[in-house]
Amino acid sequence: MNKLDEQIATLQKYIDESKRIVFFGGAGVSTESGIPDFRSASGIFTNDLSASQIVSHDYFFYNPSEFYKFYKEKMMYLDAKPNNCHNKLADLETAGKNITIITQNIDGLHQAAGSKKVLELHGSIHRNYCLDCQKAFDAEFVYNSKGVPLCDKCGGIIKPDVVLYGEPLHEETINQAIYALKNADLLIVGGTSLNVYPAASFIHYFSGTKKVYINMENKQLGEDFLFIESKIGEVFSKIKTK
Repeated sequence: MNKLDEQIATLQKYIDESKRIVFFGGAGVSTESGIPDFRSASGIFTNDLSASQIVSHDYFFYNPSEFYKFYKEKMMYLDAKPNNCHNKLADLETAGKNITIITQNIDGLHQAAGSKKVLELHGSIHRNYCLDCQKAFDAEFVYNSKGVPLCDKCGGIIKPDVVLYGEPLHEETINQAIYALKNADLLIVGGTSLNVYPAASFIHYFSGTKKVYINMENKQLGEDFLFIESKIGEVFSKIKTK
């Protein structure tokens, strides 16, 4: 048995023994579904703005046309399908495991795989609301709209329910995430470099001893983490639901 197999066997043991599991995931969870890491986006249009500047609260209201041009091209992947990680987490939940997923992603793939307990720290592309009358719209309506999506009821601008730069996280989602972390006995951190705050700081609420970090590079979270250097989908493809 090689090192990776031994590490996956330890992860399997942790999962089997644990009663309350938190999976804290980032962009790397969805890259195997064909969704690129947001931070790798470059060459934005004809200006010098960074991706984080374009996907900001101020820029949305200043230039919604350019915002949506970038947003639709770089952040809406409506054809993406759940990968082995999404599917296995859903399978574990179906098999009776108490798993709370805390995700920094906005793609909705955990729900598409069948997971029920999903906390979306940064919102979702699948929820969109008219700023004037609050009518809700799905992602397909937004994506297929020409230019800036406008409400078919009142003509108001539609805004995606995603947390843009300069906007606070939803307080209720924060509270639920902290509660789940405080009460978990296994924490699995996957596919994230933990560079985005305040979301990245939440893992410090976990006080258990079973900690696993699955990523292609080691963020050095501490020696108390079992670090598995591998694609997260490949790791979860080897996990058994029992």
